[in-house]
Amino acid sequence: MRAAELSTAALLAVFSCYLMWHSVALPIGWVEEAGPGGGAFPFWLSLGMLVFSAVIFYRGWRGATPQGGSSEPFIDPDSRGILLVTVLSVTALIGLTHVIGAYASIFLFMLFYVGGVGRHRWYTTIAVAVSVPVILFFFFEIGMKIFLPKGITEPLFYPLYRIFL
Repeated sequence: MRAAELSTAALLAVFSCYLMWHSVALPIGWVEEAGPGGGAFPFWLSLGMLVFSAVIFYRGWRGATPQGGSSEPFIDPDSRGILLVTVLSVTALIGLTHVIGAYASIFLFMLFYVGGVGRHRWYTTIAVAVSVPVILFFFFEIGMKIFLPKGITEPLFYPLYRIFL
């Protein structure tokens, strides 16, 4: 566990430095008559992430946390199977997004993961698999005007665009 804690904290610190470096392409201070610059939120959030990553690394190095003093493996052998299933199913979700669209691939992912992996009842599985893409559609496409990839399912969305846009 200690190695996982230290390496995760170090990776998050490096990632936050990367984000800070890219966020300064936009102003990070106060812009007259406009408010905070476009890079302000990402920069300061990344700086906070860097500070807390350093704190986590320091505490783990000293062994001040239960994980920092533990020599147990991060992933036990029983959990490796579910981790592999999760990684493969998310990879399939991402791969299918450009072919059948984001909403159809999320629907299939939810069917598989909630019903197959989670072994929930089918009415719960169907309710989740249908409601998540619908909620995401209204949030992204109708509310925020961010259009997600539709793939071959795009013609199915034309009537919805006529109604809501």
